[in-house]
Amino acid sequence: MSEQRLYFRQLLSGRDFAAHDDLARQMVNFVYAIGDRATGECVLIDPAYDVDALVDTVEADGMRLTGVLATHYHPDHVGGSMMGMRIDGIASLLERCSVPIHLQSAEVEWVAKVTGVGREHLAAHEPGDVVRVGDIDLTLVHTPGHTPGSQCFLVDSRLVSGDTLFLDGCGRTDLPGSNPEHMYESLQRLAALPDDTVIFPGHQYSPESHAAMGRVRASNAIFKPKTKEAWLGWFAP
Repeated sequence: MSEQRLYFRQLLSGRDFAAHDDLARQMVNFVYAIGDRATGECVLIDPAYDVDALVDTVEADGMRLTGVLATHYHPDHVGGSMMGMRIDGIASLLERCSVPIHLQSAEVEWVAKVTGVGREHLAAHEPGDVVRVGDIDLTLVHTPGHTPGSQCFLVDSRLVSGDTLFLDGCGRTDLPGSNPEHMYESLQRLAALPDDTVIFPGHQYSPESHAAMGRVRASNAIFKPKTKEAWLGWFAP
């Protein structure tokens, strides 16, 4: 794929958008904009905090929003109530742009409940489905564990890993819908990716904003245990 054709932006909450939002600065969520420069189509991954600013950003780049992809249902990724605060998200985005919200089928009920978005707007997918944006293919990788329908997105040797895999650590498994055994299995699936796959996480919990899978696999403690039993002993709540 031509680097000139692929549109790929990593945007940090509290810095690149929602700069005056205390919660956005605290949560350090990443939002991703991915698209096809040749056709001008793009999607946003996990838009929250200030969706108007996010849409304005891609439109200023000459892109047109044609969809949203959500890694999972938590309000800091799709909007809703969190820590007594209301987070802007896909509900208000749909008031501006009528686009499908692409989810794993196991996550539809959770997203509908948290955001109040009608199911007619939620496009349910199965593992391995592909969402095409112009001529750019995004493969949906189902990675349950943090939530039942958590998913990552693979495009042009880049993995947008949401809250499944961080550069250091992984997503929590002590929340509603979490499952430590499923998380272990999902991490093993991601560990099999080629060394040069670049990991783009859902939060900036490390000094770097992205890193190659070979480096993450070698340095991240979640990949140290050699068996499921050992992993659960270390990391299960």
